[in-house]
Amino acid sequence: MHRSHHCAQLSPAQLGATVSLAGWVDTIRDQGGIIFVDLRDREGVTQVKLEARDNAALAEQLKHLKTESVIGITGKVVRRPAGTENKSLPTGEIEIEAASLEIHNIADTPPFPLDDAGGDKVNEDLRLTYRYLDLRRPKMRKNLVVRHRAAKSIRDYFDAQGFLEIETPALFKSTPEGAREYLVPSRIHPGQFYALSQSPQQFKQILMVAGVEKYFQIARCFRDEDLRADRQMEFTQVDVEASFVTREDIYALFEGMLKKLWKDVLGTDIPTPFQRMPFADAMNRFGVDKPDLRFGLELVDFTELFKASAFKVFSSAATSNGGAVKAFNAKGLADLTQGELKNLEEIAKSLGAKGLAFIKVEGGEWKSPIVKFFSDTEKAALTEKLGIAEGDMVFFAAAPWEKACAILGRIRLEAAALLQKRGKLTIRHDDWKFLWVVDFPLMSYDEERGGYAATHHPFTAPVAEDAAFLDTDPKKVRGQHYDVVLNGMELGGGSIRIHQPTLQKKVFEDVLKIPADVVESRFGYMLKAFTYGAPPHGGIAFGLDRMCALLCGTTSIRDVIAFPKTQKGQDLMAQSPTPVTAKQLKELHIQTVMP
Repeated sequence: MHRSHHCAQLSPAQLGATVSLAGWVDTIRDQGGIIFVDLRDREGVTQVKLEARDNAALAEQLKHLKTESVIGITGKVVRRPAGTENKSLPTGEIEIEAASLEIHNIADTPPFPLDDAGGDKVNEDLRLTYRYLDLRRPKMRKNLVVRHRAAKSIRDYFDAQGFLEIETPALFKSTPEGAREYLVPSRIHPGQFYALSQSPQQFKQILMVAGVEKYFQIARCFRDEDLRADRQMEFTQVDVEASFVTREDIYALFEGMLKKLWKDVLGTDIPTPFQRMPFADAMNRFGVDKPDLRFGLELVDFTELFKASAFKVFSSAATSNGGAVKAFNAKGLADLTQGELKNLEEIAKSLGAKGLAFIKVEGGEWKSPIVKFFSDTEKAALTEKLGIAEGDMVFFAAAPWEKACAILGRIRLEAAALLQKRGKLTIRHDDWKFLWVVDFPLMSYDEERGGYAATHHPFTAPVAEDAAFLDTDPKKVRGQHYDVVLNGMELGGGSIRIHQPTLQKKVFEDVLKIPADVVESRFGYMLKAFTYGAPPHGGIAFGLDRMCALLCGTTSIRDVIAFPKTQKGQDLMAQSPTPVTAKQLKELHIQTVMP
């Protein structure tokens, strides 16, 4: 049976025409000898009608169909009787008078409802086990369409900007100083391994040496890390690199891409240029380098105020080298329950705090075990800077600066969720607050290994005026690194790269203390390439999965990936991973050792 139209295509313009449709049986209704079938395909739904007295044999076939069975229908387009139109459907003014039926496949009863309301209540593991059914749900089908349109918009944009889409290898060499890798044994080189690419970083820099100048790729990447709602072991990133660019060029390029993307997919105009915020400001004000700007609850620094405080926990932190005392006012949250407060304390402890100091303002009183230690001057300063009033809840952190920021940054997000739950704060998913976070430290000190580690990656160029500190105090060096953040989620990050071989070697060996022979074995080919004329270059990588999750209004990237893994890294539909045969292991020169 030839399909002449899809199931959202017909209208009164085709009245009287004989058409053929094909799809899945959405619903069947027998109403006193008149049988109605809602036929569904990828594009929509069309109602099919048959009066049993007109064709008893066909009516019998229709009555015994099961929902989700696949059929083809031929019939005439007629207008629905007045008063029975369905204005919510594009095809709601017409229906098909069935003349013939072809049954392609009779479906078993699905293990869960395939409408959005019913499917959302189902355990995710069951949905992933029957992912092919889950993807029939309207919401999931829409998510796939959004992802397709996003990828097309991105490709069109970079093509118009003169970029070349170039594929780089998925099988690379192991670089264990980064995230944990997936290793792939080589059959023809016994005892040697490839690693699945964590990122095309080194290849795209080599492409700049090759004179490509403008490269992009929608690249598949792999990291053997614990999975979360915003992280998968295999993921997709929009990867870009360009020669002869500055940070400002990259900002303008990607603001243009995001502006087009939001317009193409959502029909929404987002304002550009985006706000810029130094890393230190983001941490001081929001406690995190990916701040959610849709609400306030900003952190305030009270380190100077509490240096001479009678409350030793605060004064000790305030007078220690690198210590800080910070607070924020969760306005209106004084009604939180003991259970909610206990949960916040546990979260703070999980981030290294000994507890969670607070002040609850109720009945005109400050209720807290720590208030008795505060002087009138300290109380007045807190009231003024935090705008403390009846019904407020103030949280504190006293710790080394970065830890104090991180503790309150997380508590800020939890407090915002509690306020939203109470209807005291409105946070809309489509309130798009884009932000560039800039001026990250190039290096951070790793206490465990007793040395410096690259904050972003070791290919990031230092800010020119800070480069001299590489020899004396690497912590003072700012990197030419930038992250684009949206509503508390890091969409992507990048940097201007080091392009001089001597400086790159210095960072590897003198700052990061990687032995010269290790540098040579891991990065020798790259350093050698730089000696043949490497242009200044920079780029960025965006998480396509995270972007699509935001566009679709979901908090989990699993909802925008056709076949994702569970949090345990399993594909429940295909039942992988699985053991392999002894013959396969022998060919790869591998033996397994069970724990």
